[in-house]
Amino acid sequence: MARIICIDYGSKRTGIAVTDPLQIIATALSTIESKELINFLKDYFSKEQVELILIGMPLNLDDTPTHGTPLVLAAIKLLQKHFSTIPVKTVDERYSSKVASQAMVQMGMKKKDRQVKGNIDQVAATMLLQEYLINN
Repeated sequence: MARIICIDYGSKRTGIAVTDPLQIIATALSTIESKELINFLKDYFSKEQVELILIGMPLNLDDTPTHGTPLVLAAIKLLQKHFSTIPVKTVDERYSSKVASQAMVQMGMKKKDRQVKGNIDQVAATMLLQEYLINN
């Protein structure tokens, strides 16, 4: 089986999580600068088989776009251009960063580690991916 990768895309940083080959467990992979996403994925895909790219879609409670929605839509177009053989699917990312922050507290992560914004991005991507695995 191939892996599923999940992207929590932001204007500056992007959190990335991935499943194990059996698609049972989601694990944080990395936080990178968003401008490095395509190069990072090209390198990763050269080493690992991936069958699906998930990307968090930011929406307001009333399902209207947020300020981040156009950025994610542009990222989706780039992903489809560079990785045309791998389907890209969106997942609802409302409150993902807030929930990730709360989870980090519950996990007992030290305050200085929780303040590293890249950690929040990785945890958010991991939680989005784990929720996808549970519901699909």
